Order: sequence, then C-alpha cells, then structure tokens
Amino acid sequence: MKKFFVLVAMTLAVYPLVAQPTGQSDVSPDPTGVQAASGIDFVNPKKNFTTGIKDQQRTGTCWSFSTTSLVESQTYKNRLGAYDLSEMFTVRNIYLEKAKNYILRQGHAQFSEGGLGHDLIRTYSIYGAVPEQAYSGMVKGMQLYDHEVMLKQLSKYVDSVVKSGGNGLKADWLPGFQAIMDQFMGPMPSKFNYNGKQYTPEIFARNVLQFKADEYINITSFTHHPYYQPFILEVPDNFSNGAYYNLPLNEMIQLVTNSVSNGFTVLWDTDVSNSGFSGKSGYAMFPEAGASANEPDAKEAAWDAATRQRLFENLTTQDDHLMHIVGMEKSKQGKTFFIVKNSWGDVGKYHGYLHASESYFAINTISLVVPKAAIPQALLDKLKLK
Repeated sequence: MKKFFVLVAMTLAVYPLVAQPTGQSDVSPDPTGVQAASGIDFVNPKKNFTTGIKDQQRTGTCWSFSTTSLVESQTYKNRLGAYDLSEMFTVRNIYLEKAKNYILRQGHAQFSEGGLGHDLIRTYSIYGAVPEQAYSGMVKGMQLYDHEVMLKQLSKYVDSVVKSGGNGLKADWLPGFQAIMDQFMGPMPSKFNYNGKQYTPEIFARNVLQFKADEYINITSFTHHPYYQPFILEVPDNFSNGAYYNLPLNEMIQLVTNSVSNGFTVLWDTDVSNSGFSGKSGYAMFPEAGASANEPDAKEAAWDAATRQRLFENLTTQDDHLMHIVGMEKSKQGKTFFIVKNSWGDVGKYHGYLHASESYFAINTISLVVPKAAIPQALLDKLKLK
C-alpha cells in the first residue's frame, strides 16, 4: 500500500438528522457537519451516520481508520450507540500478527504498516476492541502519529529473530517485540473503565458493541477467478490471506448503491494514485483524456470489466488506500457519486470528505467490506452464505 499522509487537524463530520439510538454513546451527532460533505455541487444526497473525521498522520494505517469508522457506523445503525473506537489498539494487534506471520514464513512475507479491512474484522473477534479514551496509541510527549522509526526498529528486530532461527527460535522473542511497541505506542490495556464499568477488550467488543465478525462480508470483482466464489485477493497487504467473494462488476456497483440507499455504509479499498483522484479538490473521477476532474459533470471515460482487469493486472490499479463510503448523491446532470470519508484530517474542499464517481469506483476499486445485513437474500444465496 502506497502512503499518502496529510498533517492537519481533524474537525467536521457528516451526520444524518435522525434520532440518537438508545445505546450508550461517547460521541454525539453534529448536524452542522452535513453541508461540509456536499455543498452546492450535488443534489438528492443520501448521507448515513458516521463519526468525525480523523487523521492517520504519518502512518500507513488507513485500513484501521476506515474499517473502525465502518464498525462505528454499523454499531450506530444497530441502535447500540455512537462510539469513538481506538484505531491504534487494532494497529498494535495487527503488528503482532504480522510479526508472527513473518517469522513463521522465515522472512518471506510482508511486514509493513499496510493491511486490509478484513484484518480489523478478524482481530476484533480475537482481541476485542476498546474506546479511544482507553488506548490512544500515543505515549507522553507525542503530538501526532508517526510510526516510521518504530517500524524500522520492529523490522530490524523480526529480521534478527529470523536469522537466529537456524537452531530454533528463541522463546523470548515476543517480549522484546512488545517492548518496542510499548516504547512508541504505550502498553496495551488488559482492563479499562468506561462509563462507570470495568471491561476487558474482549467483553467490550462482545457485550457493548455486540460485534460479530460474520456480520461483515468481503467483496471484490475480477475476471481471473470464478464469480460468486471466494478467492484470496492477490495484493501485497493481504498478508493474512483473506478471501473475498467475487461479483460481476455491475453487481458489485449495485450492491454498494443499494447498501447506501438502505442506510448502510461500506469499507472501500481503492487506488488513489491514478489520474482523476484529488484529495484537495475533493473529487475522484475517471476523466476522458484532456478533461478536467475538478467538477462533477466533466466527461468521463468509458469503463468495463475488461478495462478494469487490464489495469489491475498491469499494476496500474493497485491497493493504495482504504476509505469509508458513507453516502451517495447526484451531480446536477444526474451522474452518481459516492460520498467518501477519508482519514487525512480536515483537508480539501469538502473538509476531509471526497466525491467518487461511479466510473472511478468501477475502475479503481480493489475490495470492499459490506455489512451482511445490507446484502439481499438472493445474492447471499448465490454466494452460499446463510
């Protein structure tokens, strides 16, 4: 995953004008944030609940920020409350998972900051989750997230463990790895107090968030594997070999459109380095040659599954960045755009949000995580999911 870092403060968020669910909450909807995501350039908006814009800063942890936001939105939709969950709690657990994988594969594996949406879903079911107030992932004196030095030290450490493994791994390698993360991220909480009660991360995820990993489904669309069957997605950050259900391209697009229309949000893994993406202008489009991508009704190039596949296989379309699709609207001439929550702070014309055209989505999407409840029964039957 390529890194795209923006160091700015977080501010506005998008929230629907709906009643707060009955569950305990630690963040509140802010209706003033609604206009920040669309302005006057779009019509017929459908905006679903999401928590505030955050900033991953000098880290390659977009996968955790975006998927955490997905879980926060789904927890709210399930009428369990609005929560500000810790991204770095999951990041730290995934660093440990990567270290174990890297060492067992004797260094022939990915060890980096990147990950995919299913990594968070899986680790919530194993390690649990905590509120932001219980674990920030910063130590005293830190002003922003910056994992560059830590990653170098962790990489050097796991390489030394692999090199020393000729006569069997040292039994004490794990405490040394944990000590490096303690230094840069702070010790992990085994228990914490929240709203007058004590929880472990596992109990908080299970009882408060009522989290279940099988309520989220991994989706993609490529032609080199059979449709309606799962396959292991061939991108570098899929270190844990997550499987994705393969849909025809039009069905993948329709699934997201229907999900958003019915009040669900979707985790989006995409390429943001290709022409037509601009965080500053707040647009992601697939413009015709010579056309501008800075206004919604600019002409866009034709797309189809064959073009999408070719760009994936020649490495033009890559696994760059994960974001959170929270809404949908139309340009004044009727083009469909998805409202996307980013994790680069309050940047660009739309204060941390951007608008992705259906064309850009079709060509550049790598993968999705979709709440199972958003998937029509007919499609679940095709996928042989109960």
